[in-house]
Amino acid sequence: MKKFTKKIEDFNCAHCGAVVRGNGYTNHCPQCLWSRHVDNNPGDRASSCGGMMRPISAEKDGEGFIITHKCELCGKEKRQRTSDQDNVDALIKIMSNSDFIFGA
Repeated sequence: MKKFTKKIEDFNCAHCGAVVRGNGYTNHCPQCLWSRHVDNNPGDRASSCGGMMRPISAEKDGEGFIITHKCELCGKEKRQRTSDQDNVDALIKIMSNSDFIFGA
């Protein structure tokens, strides 16, 4: 079974209202860093939950960062790499409110 489906979609963030231009890998709003629980596997849009996913932590990963999101409805946690378009101030805020992990 395929674990990733590239899906290019634009959307309005349900948390902050920002207009987001998707690139096929876009998983969260680059302004507020919130996500939505719509996938079982990346891009499949098969989750029936639909809950908002709060960015709860971030950790260093090589040259970038990984954000952990937690669904406010079902509690599912998912991890996603940041992108160059992500709001650095929002990322710093998440790191200051979590146990920031310095990875390799």
